Amino acid sequence: MRKVILFALIAVMASSCSIYRKYHRPEDIQVNTDSLYRAELIADPADTSSFGSMPWEELFTDPYLKNLIDSALVNNTDLQTAILRVEQAQAGLYSAKWAYSPSLNLSPQGSVSSIDGNKATFGYNLGGAVSWDIDLFGSLLNAKREAQATLLQQDAYRQAVQSQIIATVATSYYALLMMDEQVRISDESVVIWREQVRTLEAQLRVGTVNENAVTQARANLYGLEASNAQLKQQQKETENALCALLGRVSGTIDRSTLAEQVLPETVSAGIPLQLLSNRPDVYQTEMALAAAYYTTNQARSAFYPKLTLSGSAGWTNSLGQAVSNPAGVLLNAVAQLAQPIFNKGQLKANLKVSKAEEEIAKLNYKQTILNAGQEVNDALFAIETAGIMLEKHQAQCTDLERTVQTADLLYRKSAYGSYLELLTARQSLLNAQLSVVSDKYNQLANTVTLYKALGGGKD
Repeated sequence: MRKVILFALIAVMASSCSIYRKYHRPEDIQVNTDSLYRAELIADPADTSSFGSMPWEELFTDPYLKNLIDSALVNNTDLQTAILRVEQAQAGLYSAKWAYSPSLNLSPQGSVSSIDGNKATFGYNLGGAVSWDIDLFGSLLNAKREAQATLLQQDAYRQAVQSQIIATVATSYYALLMMDEQVRISDESVVIWREQVRTLEAQLRVGTVNENAVTQARANLYGLEASNAQLKQQQKETENALCALLGRVSGTIDRSTLAEQVLPETVSAGIPLQLLSNRPDVYQTEMALAAAYYTTNQARSAFYPKLTLSGSAGWTNSLGQAVSNPAGVLLNAVAQLAQPIFNKGQLKANLKVSKAEEEIAKLNYKQTILNAGQEVNDALFAIETAGIMLEKHQAQCTDLERTVQTADLLYRKSAYGSYLELLTARQSLLNAQLSVVSDKYNQLANTVTLYKALGGGKD
């Protein structure tokens, strides 16, 4: 009989070995991290320096922008909520650690009794009870590990929120500077067009131009004034959105100019494997997978016996009602071993649910890695493209400025020039100038996007 029991215990222990194993990154994710970055975007595949490791204070040198980011990191409600989530997870881990300790309860009692109308007797019982769950098959161990993974997951979420806030504040700030420049160009263009209309109206009165030239110029002026008004509306809306991000009421944002912004000379994406540790959202989903792994282990441990030690002790002055105040000590100790046999399939169902949740977490982890690689690739392409577009639009502006000068000279002093040519040249120059401003903004915004994509700003 003893051999049967021994073999049974050995079988149980052997089958439960996986319950005690720690989480390890799964090898069946089926994502080749070495190929996350497109080869044509990486100048030196061996370069491990990552642009995302740069502190945000070094990347953003504009003092106005630094103050805005500092304010957002203190007052943003989303970040404050994320910090509170971390505190909740810390409390959960604290509770899971204390689950190993015995529980102690005090239960003092007092009573008054009288038999057949005799003198009332006061009785008391000063007692306490202790209970201790012996973690034979890792239920408490996996609960503690799950709480640890949840804490790391919530802290990674906080880092992801912080990184997003820094990137959003910087991008919104640059957008505001872009709009300032666009409004300035638009205001100057409106002044030029108004003067042009006044000149044409004077020429119409003396008969040197026809009415069609005046109405065409006036129509273009109206369109430009409407666009100018829309730009100013967008400018105010961007200010309001940035104020909301900073956790304050809408108002004016102190700022510098687009021309004062400085880009880093070089940006390096590092190696793809760094994304798994640098990106807070990737680490967050991995810790969610770890928590699901430990939840599955807890579901497995529910199939095994549970050992509970309990006892009670106390002092009473009423060992029997027939005797007056027979004081004495009460002691009690119990060891209970509970083995689930039949539980309406609930344990099996819980295990299936836990396994499915673990597979879902694994798929989420895989997709997050793929999304991270895509974001880095897109940002690298965008930075390269923005640089090319800026160069071409600046060259276009140079030629169009010369075209406007020539068209204006021909229109005023030669019979070969026409107002339509001058009008077209001015409109083309305005569009090219606005494109240059937009390209400068795109360079800044895409640099911020790459910084965030590489995990920048999390610390």
